[in-house]
Amino acid sequence: MAKSPNLPGAHRPGAPAPSEKIAAFLAEATARPPRAPAQRGRLIFALDATMSRQPTWDLACQSQAAMFAAASRVGGLEVRLAYFRGHGEARASRWVGDAAALRGLMTGIACHGGLTQIGRVLDDAARAAAEAPVAALVYVGDAMEEDLDALCHKAGALALRGTRAFMFLEGRDPAAERAFREIARLTRGVFLPFDARAGDELAGLLGAIATYAAGGRAALASASGSAARRLLADLRP
Repeated sequence: MAKSPNLPGAHRPGAPAPSEKIAAFLAEATARPPRAPAQRGRLIFALDATMSRQPTWDLACQSQAAMFAAASRVGGLEVRLAYFRGHGEARASRWVGDAAALRGLMTGIACHGGLTQIGRVLDDAARAAAEAPVAALVYVGDAMEEDLDALCHKAGALALRGTRAFMFLEGRDPAAERAFREIARLTRGVFLPFDARAGDELAGLLGAIATYAAGGRAALASASGSAARRLLADLRP
């Protein structure tokens, strides 16, 4: 009988067992010297840019300035834009440090039909957090068309990097709500249902999340406004 090739991820005789690999990874992570704190907080702003999302994309473009305004009072913010659309297209921008630069990136993007690619957003966030700390992932969407177990695995990898996911759900899709809640729970983030007609609410919540990303829980506790109080009440220690 022909010898079968080893499949990716298959356990080979003499190779470390999966549990041993996990233990080795955790030991390495514990042994690493702590990173010096970044001068600015870092936040990934990720959006579903499939066809149904254009009105909310425009709203997010109008509301994103609130993040920089709030973070500037605490210590500043760097933001990376991530999005997916069409058939297999998923992209992430460079890091930008002001609202005008982020708006410039967003206004050049049109929504295209396609399926969700939340897993790729989570993978990108984990890679970015491996390079330097990322305090928060903000995700805005209305659907989930992927395997939930796979997404939970990716969320767990992001949690190991210390990045909290703030999952905004527009609408009432039950599969999306279940997934968004679980991703938020696994990363110790917050699930946030919202109405696209309430632009001020979105801006307030984005500002509160940016305050957390730039200054941590203490900065959020010191911030004024209902959005900061709402976020702090749901943010696990």
